[in-house]
Amino acid sequence: MQPTDPVRPLAGVRIVEISSFVAVPLAGMTLTQLGAEVIRVDPIGGAADYRRWPVTDAGDSIYWAGLNKGKRSVAVDMRSAAGQDLVTRLIADAGVLITNVAGRQWHSYDTLVEHRPDLIHVEVSGRADGGTAVDYTVNAATGFPLVTGPAELATPVNHVLPAWDVSCGLYVALAVTAALRHRDAGGAGARISIPLENVALATAGNLALLTEAMVNGETRPRVGNSLYGTYGQNFVSSDGAAFMVVALTNRHFRDLAEITGTTNAVAALGEALGADLTDEGERYRHRDALTGLFTVWFSSHTADEVARALSGTSVLWERYRSFAEVAASDRVTRNPLFTELDQPRVGRHLAAGLPIAFGGAYPPAVAAPALGDDTAAVLSEWLGISAEEIDRLTRSGSVATGSDA
Repeated sequence: MQPTDPVRPLAGVRIVEISSFVAVPLAGMTLTQLGAEVIRVDPIGGAADYRRWPVTDAGDSIYWAGLNKGKRSVAVDMRSAAGQDLVTRLIADAGVLITNVAGRQWHSYDTLVEHRPDLIHVEVSGRADGGTAVDYTVNAATGFPLVTGPAELATPVNHVLPAWDVSCGLYVALAVTAALRHRDAGGAGARISIPLENVALATAGNLALLTEAMVNGETRPRVGNSLYGTYGQNFVSSDGAAFMVVALTNRHFRDLAEITGTTNAVAALGEALGADLTDEGERYRHRDALTGLFTVWFSSHTADEVARALSGTSVLWERYRSFAEVAASDRVTRNPLFTELDQPRVGRHLAAGLPIAFGGAYPPAVAAPALGDDTAAVLSEWLGISAEEIDRLTRSGSVATGSDA
């Protein structure tokens, strides 16, 4: 057996993806970046996410390009018998399907396993009962918006990060790699289901948010930008810059007190309150009083002065920055994770590859296709369909290629 490329450990693996939005597209892109050949199959005209915002001035989706880098694109009329047959043959050839288009009998596990007995079939659904859901409805159903935002706020706050989609996408990629390992070792294929809601519920349970309610009978309070259970808080400098400061350990806390000139005041506060402030729980309990002490120093120093002082300590900190500031910063421009990418229809920009370095090297970003760019090539390479037959399928509307997709 030939050794695998450490930067492309899934080289030689073929995967068909039928998807839209975030979770499964992210999974497919991650598997692509690990070396697999991933074919995203879309309906002619594109799935629901093909023109999703943000878009360029010409209306091309920057969002779609961002989640489909490195894949190949096939456009098929999946409502037609001929189109379904072609996709079934592609899946049978690949042996792996990832999808969040649930409830379609023709590409269900039970149907497809008749064509490929060792099929790996991963289906993402909204809820475990088969119901539909998206990240933001799952988030609402699992408690997080009621503990997000300022403590005095009485309304729910949805965070902008689609955390469950992202987590679910990575679980899909993990499930595929685990199933491939099992199959390569002589085992069978796999029927895998990953409900988005269960990803959120598992996370809430693993982080003790649900267990806290079960065991202590308490619901996590809303604490704004404080860090629950330890000391963390945002501060504003004299020139209006915002900083997040975290003191997890006693050393962090001592350094924070020292640079803010409050060591004696903190000791006096602890004595007055009868609190042992070497305990992080006590620091959390008395966070407002501590913040009042530290705020005096932050509000009387400029952002540059704050940054210089914090840089010389063990304190964990960062200045709040906009996406535009981050995009122009050394974190991106001098980060080997990012390489220049000329993305057709979007333009030239720095694009992130896989955020896993193999031997110090990050697999670089590869441009996303346009809808149907690879229809003819994939049908020819994977299924051995002749150019004449592809032309007939195109004229009949069963498939579309390139600009016709």
